[in-house]
Amino acid sequence: MATWKLLEGMMIQLKKEGVAIPSNVMEDLRAAKSMIKLSCMKGSGDAIQKAEEYLANVEAYVINQAQTTFDSETADQWLRRLEEANAEVCEETTAENTYVTGVPRDQKWVRVEPINNLPTERIQQLAKEQNLQVKPQKDGRLLVYGQPEGIKEFLKKMTTDAAKQ
Repeated sequence: MATWKLLEGMMIQLKKEGVAIPSNVMEDLRAAKSMIKLSCMKGSGDAIQKAEEYLANVEAYVINQAQTTFDSETADQWLRRLEEANAEVCEETTAENTYVTGVPRDQKWVRVEPINNLPTERIQQLAKEQNLQVKPQKDGRLLVYGQPEGIKEFLKKMTTDAAKQ
């Protein structure tokens, strides 16, 4: 992630200098971020390899542009900073909170934290009324997923219930 952040900062500096960043480079940077987050999760498979490929493409573009836009000393400094950033390791918890596995693509999801006014049983009951699925999470929250209309109704009823009590 440190490499990704550094490359993002370098691209911003290039933009400030008037360099037009091609859309495929921007897409590679976004894809690399997604792959990095996936690689920090358990069972991610080839995600780290894909992230490295995307980052290598972005790095090649950024360093090439730095050499033509700035002096060679600046480009060398950027290369040293990238080497240092490559040594850092990802943290598992950041990706775990962002990505949800096991939810079909056509369905929406929401994480709900049970509170005194809305205990787990009541949340499950409201979800069932809207034909939604509920999965308990490791951190005590509940993952509620299903059709978008059902999620909207569920959230409305849940907020109404919480406000009544």
